[in-house]
Amino acid sequence: MNQDRQTKKTTIYDLAELAGTSASAVSAVLNGNWKKRRISVQLADKITKIAEEQGYALNMQASLLRRDRSKIIGMIVPKYDNRYFGSIVETFENMARSRGLFPIITCTRRDPELEVEAARTMLSYQVEWLISTGATDPDRITDICNAAGAHSLNLDLPGAKAVSVISDNFGGARELTRRVLLSYQRKFGSTSPLLFVGGRGSDHNTLERVRGFRAAHEDLGIAVDERHILACGYAPEKAESSLAALAASEGELPRGMFVNSTISLEGVMRWIKTSHHYDNRTPVIGCFDWDPFAALLGGDIEMVRQDVQGMLDAVFEIIDTGRSANKVIQIAPLFVSA
Repeated sequence: MNQDRQTKKTTIYDLAELAGTSASAVSAVLNGNWKKRRISVQLADKITKIAEEQGYALNMQASLLRRDRSKIIGMIVPKYDNRYFGSIVETFENMARSRGLFPIITCTRRDPELEVEAARTMLSYQVEWLISTGATDPDRITDICNAAGAHSLNLDLPGAKAVSVISDNFGGARELTRRVLLSYQRKFGSTSPLLFVGGRGSDHNTLERVRGFRAAHEDLGIAVDERHILACGYAPEKAESSLAALAASEGELPRGMFVNSTISLEGVMRWIKTSHHYDNRTPVIGCFDWDPFAALLGGDIEMVRQDVQGMLDAVFEIIDTGRSANKVIQIAPLFVSA
């Protein structure tokens, strides 16, 4: 008899008796329809607490509907394939949890349809904020969030319809290019225009970095060779094949490069090693990204480390206060010698 009692499942009628209310009221709370029934928050909380104590399997989404705040915060990221996005995810999680928020993060692989699917799924769980990191179409996600009554914010790549927190890509690229050109002059005793390798020519960050690249050359009175701006994408194999094609058509390539990410740098270094193009004359390289393992590649590589902590400090200041004085907030990057 005792065993039968222990294994008997709790029903809504049991919960109703314990809560001192009707079964229909319990059902409304558990299904998320309590507001339509004009059930008080106090009774809804009481029913939910009793259900949890009795081990009743709650419908998560219905439970969220009961609350005024879900305390859930979402983030989409395009890739997990470098330290930059990995650091964003880890720092975001830590900062969210320290505020009593529950973070949900998913990778959307730079696929606009996956971004929309992820946004809609997160909104079904009533995320209070959705952070679009490196999204291909951030304004579309903002529209979806607005329609659902949720807040949105862009990180890394800007949008026009929500506040955006990004790196100062122009200023960072200009300074990185200047440093590489001066290093080139010290090493080879002359000045010469650099190659620009990597990134997508259509995205904001690459466009701004190319603009900074051009500005630094202009500052030093050096003409940029337009054929040497290879915005070929971020994949390492694309950087590798672009350099191979350029070498095949031109022969000797410049001995200085601006590389647009550590992912592109992987392809650049692989091509340098396998092609033997720079044997006994190691090129000068600057990379708009950071990885401590670059120190093992040999030679000096100038690197830009995007200030992830500074960027997320700005993100959470907006979340904490609910406001921002600027539509686009730019955070200066940090410079690191590998």
